[in-house]
Amino acid sequence: MCINVAVLLSGNGSNLKAIIDKGIKVSFVASNNPKALGLKIAKNANIPLYSWKNVSQLEKEVLKLIIDYNVKLLVLAGYMRLLSKNFVNSLPSKFIVNVHPSLLPKYKGMNAIKQALDDNAQYTGVTIHYVDEGMDSGSIIKQSIIKINDNDTEDTLKDRLQEIEHRLYSDTIKSILIKN
Repeated sequence: MCINVAVLLSGNGSNLKAIIDKGIKVSFVASNNPKALGLKIAKNANIPLYSWKNVSQLEKEVLKLIIDYNVKLLVLAGYMRLLSKNFVNSLPSKFIVNVHPSLLPKYKGMNAIKQALDDNAQYTGVTIHYVDEGMDSGSIIKQSIIKINDNDTEDTLKDRLQEIEHRLYSDTIKSILIKN
């Protein structure tokens, strides 16, 4: 797929890898964590990578990079910071997408898997949504639901949800790019 996307990440990059493996062209990867394992995935795929610990600096530089690389969609893939209102409003509506391990609007923010288990929820899932100024509050694009098993732990449920994330996120990104 030849429409440019950029990825922001903070962690291990498993969603980045899934996106790359689905043939989506990633123009650059940026991170607030210079030790993020996802940066190694980008490097191994010959994708330009950038990192700034200072989040306001990262946002300022990413806005420039979006123009320089002619990016059409900004993908959050395990980016563990809330984007500033100024950053979000500097970009067109429906320009930023995110993946979240719950059925939003339930269990927003960090520790969504633990929240679902602590709540004795019967079901949870994965939500792909557009990013707005709030915490996991943007309009929902797609969701996938799974039953929480009696013997699920945070780790087992996380593994099952990540399998869904890797497929659903890449497929959703492709469908957004085709529509645009």
